[in-house]
Amino acid sequence: MSPKDLLLALVVVLAWGVNFVVIKVGLHGVPPLLLGALRFMLAAFPAVLFVKRPQMPLRWLLAYGATISLGQFAFLFTAMYVGMPAGLASVVLQAQAFFTLGFAAFFLRERFHAQNVIGLLIAAGGLALIGVQSMAGGAQGMTLAGFVLTLCAACMWALGNIVTKKVGKVDLVGLVVWASLVPPLPFLALSYWMEGPQRIEQALSGIGAASVGAIVYLAFVATLVGYSLWSRLLSKYPASQVAPFSLLVPIVGLASASLLLGERLTSAEIGGAVLVMGGLVVNVFGGWVRQRLGVVRP
Repeated sequence: MSPKDLLLALVVVLAWGVNFVVIKVGLHGVPPLLLGALRFMLAAFPAVLFVKRPQMPLRWLLAYGATISLGQFAFLFTAMYVGMPAGLASVVLQAQAFFTLGFAAFFLRERFHAQNVIGLLIAAGGLALIGVQSMAGGAQGMTLAGFVLTLCAACMWALGNIVTKKVGKVDLVGLVVWASLVPPLPFLALSYWMEGPQRIEQALSGIGAASVGAIVYLAFVATLVGYSLWSRLLSKYPASQVAPFSLLVPIVGLASASLLLGERLTSAEIGGAVLVMGGLVVNVFGGWVRQRLGVVRP
């Protein structure tokens, strides 16, 4: 990878890692479901006027928007609103990798490999540690509801990954932009039902600069810029060379939450985070290590 593209990969990692801190900032002034509606409204318009719609059936475009865009962020924003720390959210959300393995085996009949199982068991141990800590009252007010909702967000992300596998190779930027048309109305309907018209009016009439900045960051930096650069890298290099950079996102998430929000984790939460990251590393690099050691023949 050229130095320029390496820098672009690190920009994406930074943008997506800090994203969790920005969500927390946005939630201080805007309720979670309304925040989701505003994020995707801004991500979709005016970008849809300039970005070509991806060549894929409408039902799959709707399915992608309903899972990765609506489902993932409805659960994630609500989780962080009810007590999930930003740093830990960035770690627990990576459970999507293992949900994806399970869904791929069920829906696509893909086979598990040894490194997948080992990585899953290691990460499951880490998630169990974090879950137990949430029931005991974790650091920074982590709640069991926040932990479970973050796992639900990871599950929706994984379902979106299966949709992406079903449609095959498409323009990722176009997919993200056009799928952003799906969530705003459901988000607004959910916000009206669960958060109420009075709360929506109060949030919009009293919205501050920090909330506006958070919405702009989530729509343009985390969504449009992040996915544009990521798709560019995937178009130039093998996925096996690009995908490992995503392992840095939780590290940036934990570091930025600590530096910018003052979040401090308990020893159990740190241990759980290390195990989750360790499981991801085994899942991503396990096959390569086995080949290098001669366990699996090339």
